[in-house]
Parts: sequence; C-alpha cells; structure tokens
Amino acid sequence: MTEGWMAGGLFCLGLVGVVLLMLYQKWKNARNLRRKTRRTYGAWPDREYGYEEFEAISRYFRLKQKEGQFYLDDITWNDLEMDRIFMLLNHTWSSVGESSLYALLRTPCFSKEEIEKRNELIEYFRTHAEERENLEFFFANIGKSGRHSIFDFIYNLAGQTPGKRWKELLWSVLIALSIGLIFIRPEYGILALICCMIGSWADYYKKKRKIEPYIMSCAALLQIMKAAKKLEKMDLGPATPYQEKICQARKKLSGFKRNSYFVMAGGGVGGGIEKMLIDYVNFTFHIDLIQFSSLIRELRKNLEYFDIMVENMGMLECTTAIASFRTMMPEHCLPEFSGQTELQAENLYHPLIQEPVKNSISVSRGVLLTGSNASGKSTFLKTVAINAVLAQTIDTCMADRFQTGFFRVYSSMALRDDLAGQESYYIVEIKSLKRILDQIGKGEPILAFIDEVLRGTNTVERIAASSEILKSMHRADMICFAATHDVELTHLLEEEYENYHFQEEVKDDEILFDYKLYEGRATSRNAIRLLHIMGYEDAIIQAAERSAEHFTETGSWT
Repeated sequence: MTEGWMAGGLFCLGLVGVVLLMLYQKWKNARNLRRKTRRTYGAWPDREYGYEEFEAISRYFRLKQKEGQFYLDDITWNDLEMDRIFMLLNHTWSSVGESSLYALLRTPCFSKEEIEKRNELIEYFRTHAEERENLEFFFANIGKSGRHSIFDFIYNLAGQTPGKRWKELLWSVLIALSIGLIFIRPEYGILALICCMIGSWADYYKKKRKIEPYIMSCAALLQIMKAAKKLEKMDLGPATPYQEKICQARKKLSGFKRNSYFVMAGGGVGGGIEKMLIDYVNFTFHIDLIQFSSLIRELRKNLEYFDIMVENMGMLECTTAIASFRTMMPEHCLPEFSGQTELQAENLYHPLIQEPVKNSISVSRGVLLTGSNASGKSTFLKTVAINAVLAQTIDTCMADRFQTGFFRVYSSMALRDDLAGQESYYIVEIKSLKRILDQIGKGEPILAFIDEVLRGTNTVERIAASSEILKSMHRADMICFAATHDVELTHLLEEEYENYHFQEEVKDDEILFDYKLYEGRATSRNAIRLLHIMGYEDAIIQAAERSAEHFTETGSWT
C-alpha cells in the first residue's frame, strides 16, 4: 500500500514537474522574444531577403490593387531599388505587418489629412515605449510565413465554388435509413449499411483531397481573427479608432470560426483519441465537407471585412516599424505639403548611404543634371525620388527640410535589353519614356526622373529626340529631373529647364569627386585625361584631344 502511494506520489510529482517545465519554457520564450523586440528597435537591420520571400511579401499588394488608384509601377520600384528601402524599414514581426508595409510603400498618399493621421500613430509609438513593445510582442506571436503568402491562401479560398451541401447530407440520410432497416430486416439493413459506409468513405476521400490545400487558408484566417480579438483589448491611445474597426470586422467574420471546428480538427496532424473520433465522424457523415462549403460562403460574403481587419492591423504594425526607422535615422524631417508643383529640399541625403554628402535644391520646373560618370548624378536622382516617395508614404524624409506637392512618381533609369521579348535597349527605353508621357494630364502632377535620355541611339538623333521629349515634359503639372552627358541639351532647353551639375577634380593622376551639387551646366572636360590616368598610350590620347579641339572650333569631326 505504501509503495503504491509512493509510486502515485512520484507520478504526480513528475507530472507537475513536466507542467512546470513547459510553463517555464513558455515564459522563457516569451521573455527572449520581448528582449529581441526591444533590442532590435531602432537598430540597423542585418537581414537579407531572397526572391521567393519578396514574392510572398508582395502578394498582398498585388492582390489588392484597385482600378484608378496610383501605385509605384515595377519600373520605378526597381529603378529606385525600393526593395532595399523596404528592407531598411522592415521592423515588422508578422506577415500582416510585413505585407502591409510593402503595400504602403508602393501606394503614395494624396491626402494631407491621411498623412497626418499616420504621423500621429507613428509619433505615439515612438514616444510610448511600453505600448509599442506590447504591440510588437503581440505581432511577434503571430509570426511570419516566410516563402508562402497567407493572403494567397485566403483569397484563393474565397475564390472557390462552394459544394452542394445536400449531396453530403444525403449520405447521412442513407446511413440513417440503413440503420433503421436493421430493426426491420437485419440482413438487408446490415448489407445496406456496409454499402453506404463504403460509398460514403470512398466519396469522402475523393473530395477531401481537393480541399486539403485550403485547410491552411482556414488556419491562417483563424489565427488572424484570434490575434484581432486580443488586439482589441490593448490600450493603444490614438489607435482606438483602428481597434474599433478591427473589432467590428472580426465580429462580421464570427460565422467563419463557428463553422470551422470539424474542418480544422480533421485537418490537423498527429494522433490522439479525439482526432481519431473526429476523423471517423468526418469519413462517415462528411461534416468537415459541409462546414468547408459554409466557410467558403461565409468568407465570400464577408471578404470586405477581412480586408478591413487586415488593413487596420497592418497599419498599426507599419507605424511601429516607421517609429523604429525614425529612431534609427535621427537626421530626418517631416515633409511639408504645399499643394503646389514644387520641390524644395535642404541637406537632402540617401537613406542607404552611411556617410552621405548632403545637397540642397529648390525647383518648380524641370532640372537638367550634367557631369561625368560616377560624379553623383544617378545617386542624386534616386535620392530626390526616394524621398519624394517616403514623404507621401511614411511621412518621413532624409533632410533638414523637405517641402513638396503631391506627385505621381515615375522613373526611367536602370533599363536593360529585353532578351526574352527580343527588344533592344533603345526600344525598351522609348517604351519606358512613353509610359510617362501617356500619364501626363491624367491625374495629380507628375514627378519624373530620367537617367541618360535615349542613350541607346546615335548622338545626332539622341539630342534631337531628347530635346523634344523633354520639352513635352515642361508643363505646369510636371517636374522632370533628367541626367545627361549631352551638354548641348543644356543650351537647347535653357528656357524650360534649370541647369545643375556635379564635378570632379583630376589631381596627381587621381580622380576626386566631392558629390556636391552646383548650379549651372558642367564645364569640365576630363574624359580624355582619364584615359591617361588609366594607362592608355599617349598617341591615342593626343589624337583624341586634337579631334575634340577640331570639333569644338569647327563643329565637324576630322
């Protein structure tokens, strides 16, 4: 008897120990996660993303694009290397926040009131560490889906055609009738029951294979709904209107959760008596198939509320990430929106350059940039363009002061031959420029950035065509920044465009760039001298100098 009590006591102690160990591990994991969110806040990110991850992150944006809404197109996004800007900003902890941040950066805002609302949230989380850390910890518990987009799963689920529930209920009726027949004619009843069971199971397996890929969709949505319910209870100051919208949307989707038990229990992994019983019930009565049809109907009927829920949850996490970015980049300013077609920047710099040379500019019409290769023209174009995008998305600019109007931003910069489409560089280039010209006068003012206009053709035709294209971009509702090596354009377009340049100094056989922006056109002619620095023969250099001097004096080549 004593030994039995001792064995029972040891078993209980062991059970308590296991429970305590599990609770300790859970507490330890939560503590480490909190420490990680606190440690990484405001820190320079060190994570790179692969192609598949970027594809998954971008899916939400691509699925939710609306007709008539302006978005940064793929050419502009790639020209400005916005993937790297996204990585710099991505201090999010969940798939919802990560995908929402990507969509935010590709969707410039044209409402001053909306920008101010975002800034209110950003500043709240930047100055309220406890509330921000609680929210970051909350989203960290949701986690990220890596190379798979949860939004693909969910929107694919909503796109399915729900099955006919009466077909599944028919098996239950037939089984019930077979059981009833047993009490009247046992031999026929048992045979009928066996036949019905076999038919039901065979039909079940055939249909279950088709819905299995969508079980993850249900799990993802239920996880977001569960998180939304917890989020509603948090005290987040000015985020209350967002929490209320999340709460209302979640309640509209409550029918989805009610109808998901047998689908999720039957689709789980592992064993256990409960799962075995549920599986046999599903095999026989098709309850999970019936519920699955109900889930599709519920989601299709209330998909707009799922969008509202994700949009508001995503905005909350985006603003904590932007607060982290502002802390990481102390030399920033809030943009001033003038409502005019203008751009003024003081001590502007590129967010990805660790020790940047800052430049200032103030324009209300187009700008022609001249200067030698590697002098800073392309970087300056990207600097202005990126900050224009950041102004209308995260209300944060890398400058001492940044005043601007609301613009649709386009670029034509880092182009290349389209080998797959069998198009030359020149064809790709004129198509890229044409897409900008086609948008003139169709909405808000345009801010365009062009690097080396028509570089893919000969000098005479390039200058002739470039001057006319750039003249057509000289409009009251457009500002165009264009970089060129053709100094002739600065004379042809001096009535339409302001001239700025970058310069270099060749000293002691070394090229020195200061990366400072200067007014006026470039006047230095160091290209031939650089040949000497790189070790070219004197005969080549002298012949090139004579030829250049002859052209300057006569306007023709020897």
